[in-house]
Amino acid sequence: MNRHATAIWKGTLTEGSGTLDTQSGALKAAPYSFKMRFEDESGKSGTNPEELIAAAHAGCFAMQLSHFLAENGTPADELNAKAVVTLIPGTGITESAITLTGKVPGIDAAKFKELTEKAKAECPVSKALGAIKVTLNASLA
Repeated sequence: MNRHATAIWKGTLTEGSGTLDTQSGALKAAPYSFKMRFEDESGKSGTNPEELIAAAHAGCFAMQLSHFLAENGTPADELNAKAVVTLIPGTGITESAITLTGKVPGIDAAKFKELTEKAKAECPVSKALGAIKVTLNASLA
């Protein structure tokens, strides 16, 4: 299975800008720039590579965990996963921190923790991020 995205960049690093398109059409000419990536702390002016990695990680983790929960006979009513990707200019991406709140009827805290840790380890995006620190803070709602 292959998926693709296209980036078009025009200009220099600090003065240029670009657009991102995804195969699905979820992103179509989504703007990105140096300012959006490094200067806009609110994150509201456009997307950036770190935000897209965070979305991929949160989504992949939630899907992987939902599979393990269903296999356990305790499917989730809801999994609310948030990933925060840390970029240190001059160093690079150093961490992806996942916070999860799960509504999972019929599961005890120990089994939930076991399955969340397993999902963190086995999620394909977590594996792809093996060069950085991946943390998890999971709780039942």
